[in-house]
Amino acid sequence: MDTYALLRLLNADEFRPGPELAEALGVSRASVSLALKSAAELGVEVHTVKGRGYRLARPIAWLDEAQVAQGLGPSVRYFDLKLFDEIDSTNTALLTEAHRGAPAGLVYAAERQTSGRGRRGRSWQGELGDALMFSLLWRFGLGVADLSGLSLAVGLAVARALEGLGVVDVRLKWPNDIVTSVGAKLGGILIEVAGEAHGPSSVVIGIGLNLHLSEQLRGGLDQAAESLALLGYSGDRNRLLAAVLAELAQLLPAFEQQGFAPLLPDWEARHAMQGAPARLLQPNGEVLEGTALGVAPDGALRFATAQGERRVHAGEVSLRRAL
Repeated sequence: MDTYALLRLLNADEFRPGPELAEALGVSRASVSLALKSAAELGVEVHTVKGRGYRLARPIAWLDEAQVAQGLGPSVRYFDLKLFDEIDSTNTALLTEAHRGAPAGLVYAAERQTSGRGRRGRSWQGELGDALMFSLLWRFGLGVADLSGLSLAVGLAVARALEGLGVVDVRLKWPNDIVTSVGAKLGGILIEVAGEAHGPSSVVIGIGLNLHLSEQLRGGLDQAAESLALLGYSGDRNRLLAAVLAELAQLLPAFEQQGFAPLLPDWEARHAMQGAPARLLQPNGEVLEGTALGVAPDGALRFATAQGERRVHAGEVSLRRAL
């Protein structure tokens, strides 16, 4: 049976007896027991008390289309939201739909990704209910080369959305991370582009944000990370998803018309490493020491070295604070 359907019948406030759950789902009590065992594989802890039944150890705020639509207000017309309990990767699935001719504005959001992807081949996986993971398909009349700086523009949209929700201490790190002022990662952006040199182009924008971060998950990460909850965000993922999409509905058309250049001052004002000593890790393993001066109008990193200023495009390089 569907473990997610069972979990949606549970809450953290009261126990529900097994027979009641079985009747509600039209299955046997044995099926309920098996589904509850599967819940542990999803990282969900269920408390069991003989004679009383089951309840969640902590509440799960599920994604809900109606709540997102309400939060979007007039911007809802730009989007077609599809929710999934489980999917391999929202980016991968949406790329397939893009190749099939799906229109701009299609959004895939998932409770859980089994093969979520980040930049440079990293995996991206959040615990159930603790992360917002979604992808947006957008189509541009621009050629692929004209989309330089798009990941920075999307990062700015995310930062503005979070600030609008009252989250403080949100910063950006070139080229696609959402971080705190001390560089702990709150989330990231993965952009995948397909198209012709002179246009049009189709773009899948993947965004992942940590609403909560367990100590177990935090301990398994290869870099410092933080959650929006610890920065003061007490809202749910539906409100957050609506806020980010609403910002993108304004920013993406403006980016198509004017590029990244008009956004540069706002982006640099939030850059966590603006003017700071930094290290640039290159694909061949070489480490370049210098200073992160900021970004150019096309989104390239302006990096000062002993030999002079260099312009660095995202590619497979990685920017780190100096040790």
